[in-house]
Amino acid sequence: MTIPQNRRDEHLACLLALTSVPTGAGHESRVIRWIEDWLARRPALRLSRDRVGNLVVSIAGADASDAPLFITAHLDHPAFHVESADGRDLILSFRGGVMDDYFPASRILVHAQDGSCARAGIDRQIEKGEVFKRFSARLDSDAPVQAGDLATWDLEASEIGDDGIVRAPACDDLAAVAAALCTMDEVLTLRDEGRPIGDVRLLFTLGEEVGFLGAIGACRFRTMPERSRVIALENSRALPEAPIGGGPIVRVGDRLSVFSPRLLRSIDLVCERIAGGPQPTASQKLSEAPAWKWQRRLMSGGACEATAYCAFGYESACICLPLGNYHNMGNLDEVQAGSGTARIEREFIARSDFDGLIDLLVACCEDLPEDPGMLDRLDRLWQERRFVLGL
Repeated sequence: MTIPQNRRDEHLACLLALTSVPTGAGHESRVIRWIEDWLARRPALRLSRDRVGNLVVSIAGADASDAPLFITAHLDHPAFHVESADGRDLILSFRGGVMDDYFPASRILVHAQDGSCARAGIDRQIEKGEVFKRFSARLDSDAPVQAGDLATWDLEASEIGDDGIVRAPACDDLAAVAAALCTMDEVLTLRDEGRPIGDVRLLFTLGEEVGFLGAIGACRFRTMPERSRVIALENSRALPEAPIGGGPIVRVGDRLSVFSPRLLRSIDLVCERIAGGPQPTASQKLSEAPAWKWQRRLMSGGACEATAYCAFGYESACICLPLGNYHNMGNLDEVQAGSGTARIEREFIARSDFDGLIDLLVACCEDLPEDPGMLDRLDRLWQERRFVLGL
């Protein structure tokens, strides 16, 4: 399926809008309202919630299967929770993974429950709470801030540059949420054209940044049928071997586990179908690579929800966007090496990678083949070349 440029532009608008929405673990309500508004304009889609509050999007009237394809992404991003407010003085806990170096003198934006925003500065880190880091902060001016409010880094809204790079307060994981929603739009187009579409659903989870809580809840309460195939979407720190602009990454595992080989191979086959051929091997020139780009990597620096799904027995894999300024940590390589200045900055991704992710997801929805397995491939090699051994 070739997606026309006008719909690509609609996808970009969705990406820019959604990645500017404030969110955090336990504070996903603004993103949820955004998705509800988006779905309200699409009566062909149905929204439901599971027992822990995760969102499930499905096609209204579609035949339900006992083995649907689920595309999942999480709705939160590292952010602050206001524990107490005494005049202009705040105590906050931080829900997410960011190095200590990035907090001193950083600026934050507090999102009050009446819809207003107030700026503040981090004073210092105080004693750690039961689970999370805790900080004191002071508001620049009087504001109706109260316990339970959300605070995020004070960053500019999302935009795309002439270089095709999208810079946003929170790509992780809202860029993946945008890709999943845009994919469902394209699936509806395919269905309207009379193309056969299976049972495809979206799962948007809560509280990923504090330990996969929504994903664990979905598994414990069987939000997804036992035989579901699950493609988790992520934004993963770009690395020299997994660069921004190199295409979406079929992630074979993370620092905690490896994912389902059969599903990974099925996704690889879809990549090859889109590209018109496999990636070049070490014995081939890079110029022989297909024009449509994708990558296949072990992302060893972090963990993602696919690990949770696999642990609970689901056939699961992950596709991710290579991400710059992971968790808003600018200059991260140098800071980790002890030689750089820590700066809070917007995350960034390549629009081409985002477009490629939608291409791949739409193709998986249309036809995600059952891979015959490695034994069949090895048997073909044996039959073809065993003469080398004199057999």
